[in-house]
Amino acid sequence: MNPEPICKVLVIDDDAEVRYSLERVLSSRDYQVVLSPSGEEGLKIVSEVDPSVILLDNRMGGMTGIEALQHLRTIAPKSMVVFMTAYGTTQTAIEAMKYGAFDYIIKPFDLKKILGIIQKAYSASKDLLVAENLYESLLNSEDYKEGIVGDSEAMQEVFKTMGQVTASDVTVLITGESGTGKELVANAVHQHSLRHQEQFVGVNCAAIPENLIESELFGHEKGSFTGAIQQHKGQFEIADRGTIFLDEIGDMALTTQTKILRVLQEGEIQRVGGNKNIKVAVRLIAATNKNLEEMVKEGKFREDLYYRLNVVRVRLPSLRERIEDIPKLVDYMLQRLQKKRKIKVNGIANEVLTVFSKYSWPGNVRELENLIYRSAVIAQGKTILLKDLPEDIIRIVQSKNNASANHINEISYQAESQKNISNDNLSESNVIASSQALSETLIGIHREPLADLTVEKAYDYIFEQFKKSGTGLLLEKVEKEMIQRTLLDNRGNQVKSAKVLGLTRVTLRKRITMYNLKY
Repeated sequence: MNPEPICKVLVIDDDAEVRYSLERVLSSRDYQVVLSPSGEEGLKIVSEVDPSVILLDNRMGGMTGIEALQHLRTIAPKSMVVFMTAYGTTQTAIEAMKYGAFDYIIKPFDLKKILGIIQKAYSASKDLLVAENLYESLLNSEDYKEGIVGDSEAMQEVFKTMGQVTASDVTVLITGESGTGKELVANAVHQHSLRHQEQFVGVNCAAIPENLIESELFGHEKGSFTGAIQQHKGQFEIADRGTIFLDEIGDMALTTQTKILRVLQEGEIQRVGGNKNIKVAVRLIAATNKNLEEMVKEGKFREDLYYRLNVVRVRLPSLRERIEDIPKLVDYMLQRLQKKRKIKVNGIANEVLTVFSKYSWPGNVRELENLIYRSAVIAQGKTILLKDLPEDIIRIVQSKNNASANHINEISYQAESQKNISNDNLSESNVIASSQALSETLIGIHREPLADLTVEKAYDYIFEQFKKSGTGLLLEKVEKEMIQRTLLDNRGNQVKSAKVLGLTRVTLRKRITMYNLKY
């Protein structure tokens, strides 16, 4: 049996007394301690030390703790950083957590508290290593090869979360639009879990009539209702010691939700028509394409069940959010079709991929798969050509292109018209056009640069006009237009758009909802 590895702690603080005190206390508890008097030196030695935990002071001579933290997240991503500060402002706390700190503590700190935080950070560091190993095995597994395909940042986040949850029996809620592959993810989590040798049972809650769903899930006794000619085991019993996957759980009736909650709380079921409690030890994974939070507010989904299900959430991105994955998905689908259907097609024309990149994919990966199969069947050669695609797909893409071109032309006209309008007669619609022209200039969608317009001039001009108009809507209108254009420029990819805009994905989604943006 391998001994427990020693936890290495790097202390970065310009206060010699703090460094001495922490070294003495931590060394006496078998921690291996390395000291650094500045952020600059800490960054130089961190790769050599490879610490599990970094204690980082904020206010130091030279580089600040916040600045050092940003570098550390890049060069030492596996280290857990505990931020230390004598100035416990809200801004400091927000910035520390924003840039990836594990936790923060206010000086002077309680000895028991700092030791507890270090131990938690060390445990998190070990868990991260386990998750990364599982993540790597997942990427190379048969389950990955069977449909969970994608190199995009959005899918990499999905894979990482999957790797983290496979090591435990935690309940998982998978959300995403129809056709994004929720059951594939659930099955992959099961196959890499400690229950992989037991049953994986999938149940589509939307496909079973309400009057039969309880019998299907919990079973029934002989004679419990008309047609019950013998005892029947439900899916929870069949999945005992394994995993049960409840797909489209948002379609489940409230009465059935109550019984699901009981299974999670008590670990037992009761067959329809029976009075005996039956113990079951199952791992529950649920999925939905509905907004359960809204359903809870509307009284259509039990709040207590929602919190029981939403322990760890895996959000599957829509295909339009990961357009860059389409070539790899197409390649995978063609290979699988060649093996299973023995089709002759083994490639796809570039103009077809261009159409795919501009289509909105309401049916997501499932729609893409059906389209590839259909096109491969009717293709006359070994390559899918533009003529092999359904006419409605090409028509939708062409219509979208025409609309975008008209929209850009209209913006150009509005921006040019601004030059001929006197400042005294500026209306709000003109101000909107100005903000549109500014956003076009800043993010580079506009193909023809506005005559004599620089970014600085655009700022000055729009500010002056809003000041005179008194509308007070400058930030709102510019922000709305910038977000809209960035989403369009990135073909709806929220991960890329959030990076360009300097927002978190959560904030971007809130803005999309607030402004009711369409893209």
